[in-house]
Amino acid sequence: MSGPSSAPAGETAGAPSAGAPSAGASSTAHESLPRAARRQAGGLARALVTPSYPATPLFARSPRRWLRRVPYGVAMILTTILVPTTAQLLTNDYGVGGGVATLLGIVQGSPLLLSVTRPLQAWWIVFLADLVCALVVLGTADHLENRVWPWLPGAIIGYLFLLLALALREPRRTLVAVWLVTGTAGLALGMAFPDKSNGSNVVLFVLSGVVLLVAGALRERGDAQRRLAEQETISEAERAHRTLLEERTRIARELHDVVAHHMSVITVQADSAPYRIGGLPSEAEREFSTIAATARESLAEMRRLLGVLRSEETRGERAPQPGLRQVPQLVEATVRAGIPTTLTIADDVAELEPLPQAVGLSAYRIVQEALANVVRHAPGATTRVAISAEDGSALTLLVVNGPAHSAPTKPLETSGTGHGLVGMVERVRLVGGMLDTGPLPDGGFRVAARLPLVDLEETDPS
Repeated sequence: MSGPSSAPAGETAGAPSAGAPSAGASSTAHESLPRAARRQAGGLARALVTPSYPATPLFARSPRRWLRRVPYGVAMILTTILVPTTAQLLTNDYGVGGGVATLLGIVQGSPLLLSVTRPLQAWWIVFLADLVCALVVLGTADHLENRVWPWLPGAIIGYLFLLLALALREPRRTLVAVWLVTGTAGLALGMAFPDKSNGSNVVLFVLSGVVLLVAGALRERGDAQRRLAEQETISEAERAHRTLLEERTRIARELHDVVAHHMSVITVQADSAPYRIGGLPSEAEREFSTIAATARESLAEMRRLLGVLRSEETRGERAPQPGLRQVPQLVEATVRAGIPTTLTIADDVAELEPLPQAVGLSAYRIVQEALANVVRHAPGATTRVAISAEDGSALTLLVVNGPAHSAPTKPLETSGTGHGLVGMVERVRLVGGMLDTGPLPDGGFRVAARLPLVDLEETDPS
C-alpha cells in the first residue's frame, strides 16, 4: 500500500511536473546576492585555470602559410628584444644585480614564445614574474621617484602582447578574470606603496582592458563569420541534395505514370483475351483471369503510390507524359518566347518509332531543360536543336546556343523543374546514357546527350 508521498500513476517519483521550473533554475532565480557573487567568483577562478582545448596555434586555420607563421615571428622578435633590454634596464636604472636581472628578463620575456599555443599558461608565468620583479625592484632600488613602478616599461609591452594572444584564443569569461586580476594586483601594489607608484598600474589596467576588449571582439566576430560560412556551406549542400531529391521524385512520378499505363493495357488484354481468341481451353481462360486480377491489383497499388509521390502542387498532373513527338511544339514555344531556334530531326529517327517511353520522356525533358536554360541565362541567343539516331542503337540530342544578346528574363516554363543540369544528369542516368555539357569559346553553351534505346527494365539506374 503506497504512502502519501508516492507519485501518481504514469509519473516518475521525484520528477518535476510539466511546465514547472527545474530545481537548478529555481535555485538560481532565488539565490541570495552573496551566494550569486560567490558563484560568479568561482566561475572566474575556474576560468583562470582552465585553458581552451586543443592547444592549436594562433591563426592555425588561416589558408595563408605566411599568416600562420606571423605569431611565431612576432613572439621571437619580442623575446629577442625584451630579454636583454629588461636585464639592462634592471641593472642600470634599478640597481638589480646582473644575474638576478638576467633571470628576471628571461622569465618575463621567454614565455611569449609559449603564448602562441598556450597563452593562459604563459600569462600565469609572466604575471607572477612581473610581481616578483616589482618586489625585487622595491627592495633593491634606493629611490623610485623618477622610475616606472610597479610595472616596468618592458614588462608592460610584453604583457600587452601576451593579452593580445590571450584574447585571440580564450573565451570572454577568462578575459574578464585576467583583466580583474591584473587590475587588482596593480591596485594592491599602488595602495601598499603609494609613495613608490607613479601610475603605471593604472596605465596597464586601462591598456589591458582596451586590448582585451578589442581583440576579443575581433575574435568573436571572426568566429561568427566562420560559423556563418560553415552554415552557408551546409545550407548549399542541403539545397543541392534537396534539388536532386525533388528531381528524382519527379522522374519517379512520371515513370510510375508510364508503368501504370502499361499495367492498364495488360489488364484490358488479359480480360478481353477469351473473347478475342476463340476456342481457348479452360486452363488458358483461368490463366488469363489470374493475369488480369494480378494486373488490377498491381495497378491499384501503383495508383496509391502515385498519390504518395504527387505533392500538393502536382495534384493536377493528369496529362499524358510527353515524348519525342512533342519536341517541335516545345521549339515553337521557345521561338515565341523570343529565342531564334531551329530544329533538325534526322530521317533515321522516324525508323526508331515506337521509342521506349522512358527514352522518349527523357529526351523531351532534356531538350526542355536545355531550352529553359537558354531563356534564363542567354536571352536572344541563336539556338540549334538537333536529334539523330546512332546506328539504330541510341538517340543523340544536341542543343547549342550562342552568346546572350540581352539581360536574362524569366524562365520559359514556370511549371518546369527549374533544376537545369541536375535534371539532365538524372534523366540520362535513368536510361544508362551519357551527357556532355560545357561552355563554348564564343560565349555560348553546348548540351549533348546519348540515350540508348533500351527498355526501362533493361536499364540499371544505379
